[in-house]
Amino acid sequence: MFKKIYVPLDNSDHSSTSAELAIALAKSFDSELVGCHAYAARMHDIRFRQMEFTLPSEYQVEEEMEKQRNIHDTLITMGLELISDSYLKVMKDRCETEKLPFEEKMMDGRNFKVLVDDINDSDYDLVIIGALGLGAVRDSVIGSVCERVIRRTKTDTLVIKNISPMEDQLRVNGNGEVKHELGNGGNIVVCVDGSPESFAGLRSAISLGKAVNKEVEAIAVYDPYLHYTMFNSIVGVLTEKASKVFKFKEQEQLHEDVIDTGLAKIYHSHLEVARKIAKEDDVDLKITLLDGKAFEKIIQYVRRERPWLLVIGRIGVHSDEEMDVGSNTENLLRLAPCNILLSSKRFVPAIDVQAEESMTWTEEATAVLNTAPDGVRGIARTTIHRWAMERGHSVITRKVIENSMASILPEKAMRAMGIIAEEVAIDKGNLLESLTYICRECGYAARDVEPVVCPICNGPAEGFQKIDKQAIENLTSLEGGIEEETTFDNLKLKWTSEAKQALLGVPSGYQRRRARAQIEKSVRVRKLPAITRELVLEVSGDLIEETKNLEERGRLKEESVSGTESALEQHVIEDGDFRWTAAAVARLNRVPEGFMRDQTKERITNCGKERSVDLITLEIAEEGIAESREVMAEAIRKNNEEESR
Repeated sequence: MFKKIYVPLDNSDHSSTSAELAIALAKSFDSELVGCHAYAARMHDIRFRQMEFTLPSEYQVEEEMEKQRNIHDTLITMGLELISDSYLKVMKDRCETEKLPFEEKMMDGRNFKVLVDDINDSDYDLVIIGALGLGAVRDSVIGSVCERVIRRTKTDTLVIKNISPMEDQLRVNGNGEVKHELGNGGNIVVCVDGSPESFAGLRSAISLGKAVNKEVEAIAVYDPYLHYTMFNSIVGVLTEKASKVFKFKEQEQLHEDVIDTGLAKIYHSHLEVARKIAKEDDVDLKITLLDGKAFEKIIQYVRRERPWLLVIGRIGVHSDEEMDVGSNTENLLRLAPCNILLSSKRFVPAIDVQAEESMTWTEEATAVLNTAPDGVRGIARTTIHRWAMERGHSVITRKVIENSMASILPEKAMRAMGIIAEEVAIDKGNLLESLTYICRECGYAARDVEPVVCPICNGPAEGFQKIDKQAIENLTSLEGGIEEETTFDNLKLKWTSEAKQALLGVPSGYQRRRARAQIEKSVRVRKLPAITRELVLEVSGDLIEETKNLEERGRLKEESVSGTESALEQHVIEDGDFRWTAAAVARLNRVPEGFMRDQTKERITNCGKERSVDLITLEIAEEGIAESREVMAEAIRKNNEEESR
């Protein structure tokens, strides 16, 4: 896989870690190692000439000036060569000890430029480079040399950010061999978007995972909220005539019913292809489909799961091949807190990227589908498959087409397309959407019927959660009443007061506007009667949590006069038979005021009694709140069972 590995060296912590990882990989892949240091003697020569006018007058004669120039050039060149040799000797000695082939290179010139020229003119399979160099300061996130090299080369590049000892990252033993157990530095996460670069990155990740004994998983992100957010932002600037031409309501209906589901299916099929590729290498690949803005969801996932390595394509599926680095890759390169492998190789799987068709079509059904315009035929096919899969059909007939398309097309349009005849009457009663079922695995919302299988992730029927709209309506009375707001396409949505208050936890500006759009989109797709606090936290909880953490850290910093980070836990509030830490009180106050908070407080104090303590800490408060959630979930489940009888 990696027969020739290239490591730029500058004696920084990041470059030293790069060398250690390169040696560890070379032992697994039988690689040749090349270490390089670039020094800028010419730059020093130019600077010396620029400062010659400051020399004492006795030196500012032509003969003496030339002599000083030669002395300076000799000393600088010799000194920089000695420094370079010292940098390279450390890695050279390690390679000799490990009996690994090593080639050393010293080059004079602008550091990033000579590195780029060498990489582009050579046959390296992998470049391992430190994210930062000797010039790094506290707020540095990516060094200029690292970034410039990445933008100007097309070789797979592993950027080192984790500078902890390699024995901690890979758990190597005293002999320098990787132990046959999982490392404690996290696993390997691969971002898959269907691009050849991402699939090549997956293959590299699988090889690396076997070499360093780390598990590999794949994630994909699709954005069903993009169009809704865009529609919501432009509606206010269009003229009345333009709004009528654009037909916001019809456009959004199309996206909700067809296009968004199609996106989910496409990206899940990429993950299934990734799983099959891994299976060929005897790797059981964990896959995860996320919905939202790609960079945002990936960085949240990385911060939560803490992988050792994040593998991403240098460019994405929507990038031009001439592009240096994709936008998501650029953001992750700067902000992801782990090592990053940028995949430049390309691999197109022999497996069909689209999901394998598991249904057969009758000739009559195929003829009906062919009456649809070319531009929408694929979308119509996706809708029909989704509807049929939900209901367990394996054969697509004309009747299946009629019923599936009736949920999104007006009767007049269906007649015009020949889907139904004039005398056919559509049973509109079957289209009443009284129930919604949400797939716990991928979040797909099914309406009208309890699915037998998820059309997106192929999850089983028991993986769906029934949304009890009556329970949600009952909950609204406990959340401070209802406020009605109108969306960009004149649909009226209901918000509870606590839901609106929870939304204020999202940073104002673009993030809050996008969060609101995502929440509105979710309630529309699920056909929920109102937006509750729970839905706001489900959709935007990560952003709210990040904001809360920042505020909490700021408050703790102000209160930490004694230098401790546990100021809230040290401050105790008396309340009846119990004493509460300020952190526990703050956590309780996040529960909706009234009946719910009173019941939750009682459960928290019961937890204290069970532990035989009179001090309620944050840990005990969280335990009581978790019990309250379980009780509420059980009550909803029983209510659903009673309604189904």
